[in-house]
Amino acid sequence: MKKIIALTAVLVMGALGMACSDSGANNAAANANKAFTNAMNAANSAMANAANQMSNANAQMSNAMKDMSNAMTNMSKDVNKMADNKMANNKMANSTTKNK
Repeated sequence: MKKIIALTAVLVMGALGMACSDSGANNAAANANKAFTNAMNAANSAMANAANQMSNANAQMSNAMKDMSNAMTNMSKDVNKMADNKMANNKMANSTTKNK
């Protein structure tokens, strides 16, 4: 039992030594963690930019649809005016023809 406790203590001291020292393994792990963090930040930024671009595109499409709807409404009004004028002209032509 004393040997197990002593061995555990040696392993703990070794682990603390590795954790607190500038060993190559620790530097490699730290560098890997930094690289992973940087990659995740880059991916997050790319996704945020893509979301912003999609939102902008959606707003532009919405504006285009509103413009098209307004144009269709105006065109419908113009067609109705033309039809009303045509009917009025026909009534006037008919009435003047009957009066002669």
